Amino acid sequence: MANKKYGADIVTDSLVNHGVDLVFGIPGAKIDRLFETLEHPAEGQRVPKLVVARHEQNAAFMAQAFARITGKTGVVIATSGPGVGNLATGLMTATAESDPIVAIGGQVPRNDLYRLTHQSTNSVALFSPITNLASEIQDPNNISEIIANAFAAANGAKKGATFVSLPQDVDDAQVTIEALPKITPAQQGAAAIKDIDWLAEQIKAAKLPVLLVGSRGSDDATVTALHQLLKQTTLPVVETFQGAGVISRELEPETFFGRIGLFRNQTGDKLLKQSDLVITLGYDAIEYEPRNWNKENTLNIVALDTTPVQIDNNFVPQRQLVGDLAQSLRLLIERLNGYELPTTSKVVLKKLKADLRASDEPSYTPAQGNLNHPLDVIKSIQAHVTDDMTVSTDIGSHYIWMARHFKSYVARHYLISNGMQTLGVGLPWALAAAMVRPNAKSVSVSGDGGFFFSAMELETAVRLGLNTVHIVWNDNAYYDMVKFQEEMKYNGQSAGVKFGNIDLVKYAESFGAKGLRVETPDDLDTVLDEAFSTQGPVVVDIPVDYSHNYELGSQLIGSEG
Repeated sequence: MANKKYGADIVTDSLVNHGVDLVFGIPGAKIDRLFETLEHPAEGQRVPKLVVARHEQNAAFMAQAFARITGKTGVVIATSGPGVGNLATGLMTATAESDPIVAIGGQVPRNDLYRLTHQSTNSVALFSPITNLASEIQDPNNISEIIANAFAAANGAKKGATFVSLPQDVDDAQVTIEALPKITPAQQGAAAIKDIDWLAEQIKAAKLPVLLVGSRGSDDATVTALHQLLKQTTLPVVETFQGAGVISRELEPETFFGRIGLFRNQTGDKLLKQSDLVITLGYDAIEYEPRNWNKENTLNIVALDTTPVQIDNNFVPQRQLVGDLAQSLRLLIERLNGYELPTTSKVVLKKLKADLRASDEPSYTPAQGNLNHPLDVIKSIQAHVTDDMTVSTDIGSHYIWMARHFKSYVARHYLISNGMQTLGVGLPWALAAAMVRPNAKSVSVSGDGGFFFSAMELETAVRLGLNTVHIVWNDNAYYDMVKFQEEMKYNGQSAGVKFGNIDLVKYAESFGAKGLRVETPDDLDTVLDEAFSTQGPVVVDIPVDYSHNYELGSQLIGSEG
């Protein structure tokens, strides 16, 4: 007699059919059969590998990093009530930052949906505003089709999170149907040929055309096509924070002019201001609002993207070239053969390149002998990181310094949250990177505030033996990114930014990780040498001097508004 099949089996079969080999989550009573199936599959049954996290929010962050790094769909599973509630920040972040995730949440049995029973909540209503699709399974025979549609919605022209609510009695129901096979997704062609012809003529006629590359321009196919274009036709490129790494080492000297994403005072901002043709490539307004980089509303903009842009007062492109970005770029390459920037533009770019290099040099000496200058910390991290490593940056003052000055030469090897600017992503992102890129060290950079938003996941890193280095910029227990901006706004005052100190070395050691501390700036390189040569999880405490952080938000071009 054939083995009985339950709703949980159809869920796992559907995941396998969609190529899912790794899922993240935390169990609970309302979804326990699914976890039993993942951990104890029947003989011959294929299931994804389960990674159990210490908090559902961090499990969602891990799924997000998995998606961003691999280009596949991340999957996270949580139980009902507070379990799914804890997914909200992770799913909101993934949707804002175009990372495809399918979240499966437990739910009370269908006959309890509208009763005041514990852990009963309208989770579909909770997630509808912050996902591409939120749906609840009401019939066991519909499990696979709803999951298939969740995968499709997560991987649309604008990728993001989706949510599927799985009532307990549907999870437990005996079924006779089979899971649907993966449906080949609809393919997008290049933008309209007449528009590509037009854009080529606009570039040839421009004095200083500039490419502004965003997160949707950082997938492998688009980056390959972009490199082909830049090798033939040298154009200046500005990255958004989430477009980091689209310019290779080979192309950097001639084409890279920095990143923009917070405070309008960077070399990239200066270049855009002088450009007479800004071509956005996979740029999403949430990465850096147009009211900042196009404050005066005078820029001539053309948008290349997979989806129509959101029009606003400072972002009204002359034309939108919507389609597959790699195909559109390859067609543009053919039409720009032989084009060179005008000599006058090359003079401007030479000055801006010098400005970019000068910004990487420290402008002050730390106030105390044991403190490290942020740029010195970045220089040391840079010297220890190779191109095959992944660096995940959390949110805080360190993120501004890192996003502006840390060089990355491979797309999606430098992970930044600049859509939601979500505190706590650094450590769980690094764990996911270590899982999917096991042959290279995975690095996270956090402040002491953000680190403790997700520091419990050190246990996950130790349990799985992950090869990670977690670098904590310690400013003596402040939420400094909030602090220095409040001080700029409120005549030197700040509020709600101080918390208690925790010994990072002892904390790390209590989990079974290695803890290191930089006692003086002279020890910085030596300590990082030890951290990067250690197998398994390492936490490095680096005291930093943030006394000049107000300068990060000074000397703005115009006003941020």
